[in-house]
Amino acid sequence: MLPELKIAQLRYFLLVAELKSFHAAARQAYRTQPAISLAVRELEQKLGQALIEKGGGRVELTPFGEHCLPLFRGLIDHHDRIAREVMLLARHEIGQVSIATVPSVASRLLPGPLARFVAEHPNVQISIQDGTADSVQQLLAQGQVDFGISSMWMADEQLEFAPMLNDQVGVVCRADHPLLQAAGELHWSHLQGLPMIRNGTSRLLEGTEAEGLLEHSRLSISNMISLIAMLEEGVGISTLPYLAFPQENEKLAFLPLAEPKVERQIGMLTRKGHSLSPAAGALMMFLKECVVSSGERLP
Repeated sequence: MLPELKIAQLRYFLLVAELKSFHAAARQAYRTQPAISLAVRELEQKLGQALIEKGGGRVELTPFGEHCLPLFRGLIDHHDRIAREVMLLARHEIGQVSIATVPSVASRLLPGPLARFVAEHPNVQISIQDGTADSVQQLLAQGQVDFGISSMWMADEQLEFAPMLNDQVGVVCRADHPLLQAAGELHWSHLQGLPMIRNGTSRLLEGTEAEGLLEHSRLSISNMISLIAMLEEGVGISTLPYLAFPQENEKLAFLPLAEPKVERQIGMLTRKGHSLSPAAGALMMFLKECVVSSGERLP
């Protein structure tokens, strides 16, 4: 049976060996000399061999003690290295975090907060995967990411969803479209007869009064770059959540759909029964606070 070596006893022995004095070792360790002597004696008893020569006024190591000295130093160095790393992990100063999110959140809500978090935690490595809300749920359910930021399309018993903000759906069209000249709030009936382009978020209209608009859509585009190009060309109009609308695009306009008012909920997705690492937990809470506060600027 292997002896259970106590780190404190090893440290006291190393001090005695390096300083060649029990008295000096006790002073440096802020312990009494009898306490240091007892610790070394107990260590020798566990090992079954003397580490320090008995008798004489000067501390000298036995051959066994000389052989153990570098081994104990290596053990203490290894212990301290692990202890430092564990503490850094616990204080989320190091670690790896993987996030899945929809592109609109990744491009509109995350850049600023992530820049601040990375600046404050330079040794935390962060990876982001973006995709549809369905793919975000799938990546999280499979354990490929730590948490997700998205809307929750389908109920999933494996996942927990914590809503943070509502993202209103509106009509996206060319900036010179006649819809912009209409007075008052935009009603779904104003869109009847207009060529509608479906996209990945169009299913938000399902179950609402505006669902009939999708039945007459002859064009469906899932890629956002292609969708924007078609809208710029005036091929038709589409509906998008506000966060998904490219605000910097001067050729297009976003008109909130007032009746029916359609929104998607953006929230944090986590796996039930699975704890986050300290780094992932810290990042999730930080982003949650930032995303919630940014929601005040949404229409």
